[in-house]
Amino acid sequence: MSDETAISVDVDGTPISAVASRPADAAGTIVVAHGAGAGMDHPFMSGFTRAMHDEGFATLRFNFPYREAKRRFPDRPPVAIATWRAVMDAASARAANAGSPDEPIWASGKSFGGRMASMAVADGMPAAGLVYLGYPLHPPGRPEKARDEHLPGISVPMLFLQGRNDPFAVPNAQLDEVVARIGPSATLEWIDDANHSFEVKGARRPAAEIAAGLAPRVAAFLRAQA
Repeated sequence: MSDETAISVDVDGTPISAVASRPADAAGTIVVAHGAGAGMDHPFMSGFTRAMHDEGFATLRFNFPYREAKRRFPDRPPVAIATWRAVMDAASARAANAGSPDEPIWASGKSFGGRMASMAVADGMPAAGLVYLGYPLHPPGRPEKARDEHLPGISVPMLFLQGRNDPFAVPNAQLDEVVARIGPSATLEWIDDANHSFEVKGARRPAAEIAAGLAPRVAAFLRAQA
């Protein structure tokens, strides 16, 4: 298990909580944001970041301000984007302080967190690339409400990990089309029978274990971009 350090990140005068870890000779840093309904301490989040540490990557996971304030409803995009910028700056500073100022810093997130990362990058936030742990392409049952307008304008490498039974991405062909429209910078890996939390019916596993199982795919993608 990784050695984790609790830190605080300032977002326009408001501190938010974060947890960072760094292995020796880190291959890069991956910053990971939570989904709309759970914070950074959810077992999915901690399981994924600890597994990425074991894969040789520094990690930083954090709370959006609404979770920090124990509010129910997610922050609006301007606040979420400002949060992403502050956290990526903090991750870059940590890499520089560790003697790796040119280290690639990746932005990743579960559902809402990944979508907000993509909006931040589309808005100009620097990142080595993006990793989506279940992209919320549309509200369940509302494929006509696609949230993809900004995606084709992003040129950094992107990895979409998506469950085929994820109601946020059914019909699957819709996400296939979006990724094709983005072009060669985007990679889509479908996980058969998995839902939005990557659970597979009939195969009960703890959330931390499920998330850790995604780490080798992500690490392989990140190393391939080096």
